[in-house]
Amino acid sequence: MEKPRTLYVGFDPTADSLHVGHLLAVMLLRRFQQAGHRPIALVGGATGMIGDPSGKSAERNLLSVDTLRANVAAIEKQLMRFLDFDSGPNAAMLVNNHDWMGPFGFLEFLRNVGKYFPVNLMLGKDSVRSRMERSDSGLSYTEFSYMLLQAYDFVHLYDAYGCEIQAGGSDQWGNITAGIDLARRMRSVQLHGLTCPLLTRSDGAKMGKTEQGALWLAPEKTSPYRFYQYWINLADSDVGKCLRYLTDLTQVEIGELEAVHAAAPERREAQKRLGSELTRKVHGEEGLASAIRATAALFGAEVTDLTDAEIDEAFADAPNRELPYERLGGPGLPLTQALVEAGLARSKSEARRTITQGGVYINNRRAEDPDLRLGPSALAGETVIVLRTGKKNYSLLKFRS
Repeated sequence: MEKPRTLYVGFDPTADSLHVGHLLAVMLLRRFQQAGHRPIALVGGATGMIGDPSGKSAERNLLSVDTLRANVAAIEKQLMRFLDFDSGPNAAMLVNNHDWMGPFGFLEFLRNVGKYFPVNLMLGKDSVRSRMERSDSGLSYTEFSYMLLQAYDFVHLYDAYGCEIQAGGSDQWGNITAGIDLARRMRSVQLHGLTCPLLTRSDGAKMGKTEQGALWLAPEKTSPYRFYQYWINLADSDVGKCLRYLTDLTQVEIGELEAVHAAAPERREAQKRLGSELTRKVHGEEGLASAIRATAALFGAEVTDLTDAEIDEAFADAPNRELPYERLGGPGLPLTQALVEAGLARSKSEARRTITQGGVYINNRRAEDPDLRLGPSALAGETVIVLRTGKKNYSLLKFRS
């Protein structure tokens, strides 16, 4: 481009967190800023009250004003991890379309904006036509109006900030072109649209879908450990694409990683680098360190400096049993009894024999004394002791007051 431009991407606040599917659009804003352009991240406090019908087979449930306000605030914090809001003329901006849509009266909006928006144009959009053609669900006037509200966002951002480009996922093409058309009719200007592909796996499924649901950026919804694990377990056929789309690594660095991966795919070096880059960006150095510690513990490293929640995440498939905290008091809980309680030995004599043979581990540290008693110092987290026999037979003892 011959001069710096201003562009925007809209984010729908239907949840209190962005998810992995949003990362491609977020990185698009980030890359434009790194190239000297000005990014605007729009959080749809107004359009979120309506709901985007694009790609939906049924009407969304409308959220309360308080819920939307909380969701907007949470998303704004997440965007600040990716965009620089303090760097001079191309500093990123966060805007909420409720700020300019909220004061609009219904009649005022119809007179000043609606008259420029032909209904036949709306009916021609795939997102509208596909819903109207369904016999099991229609399209309410509320959702029908969504396109007009989003189109006006583009006009407002052009008026207020000289924004000339709207970007988004490929499923937003209809909404983007509606904004371009509205600006041409209302302001006699030519604005532009840019779409990026949806983030999908090589098998066509959406990226970030897990057995537990969506992969969220909020640690309360998806822990740093589970977030990191998703990326290091990514299929070989997807890792190169994700390194290019979602990280700041150069093409040279990615090429070197791919060469290392091709030589020894079992080491998963490309996946580990991808997981580290994304977890650090989303959860910070502390979140990444926690995820790496939990991952190492799962593969036999000593279990230290982990919270109970992190231990539960790392050993989610291990059986566990609750015991009264008082069992750790006084002389302590005999290790042989603990192994029986944990289901790792059928009897104390069997437990003693396994300890003597070097096959018992406490928090992944080998236990050598068959007469050892466990006290509070044996806890790996706040209330958990991780016991193991052999290489992979784990069990958790959880001590409750």
